[in-house]
Amino acid sequence: MSKRTDNTAATAALVAKKAEIDTMIERLRALSDEHFNWSPDEINWGHVGTLGHYAELLKRITDSAFKEGEHAD
Repeated sequence: MSKRTDNTAATAALVAKKAEIDTMIERLRALSDEHFNWSPDEINWGHVGTLGHYAELLKRITDSAFKEGEHAD
């Protein structure tokens, strides 16, 4: 007879972490929709570098989540 594992606490923790991620994604989407609060007249190569850094960090996350790049099997 197998004993069923109670994963209620783990499920609750996962749901909480998912909510954190959803909030971060929503905030990033809103900031992106506003062109990261930069007006066209003020954009410079520093802004390009900043977005490149953001993209690099997000790529690490998506590569891990989708098992791509260095995380590919």
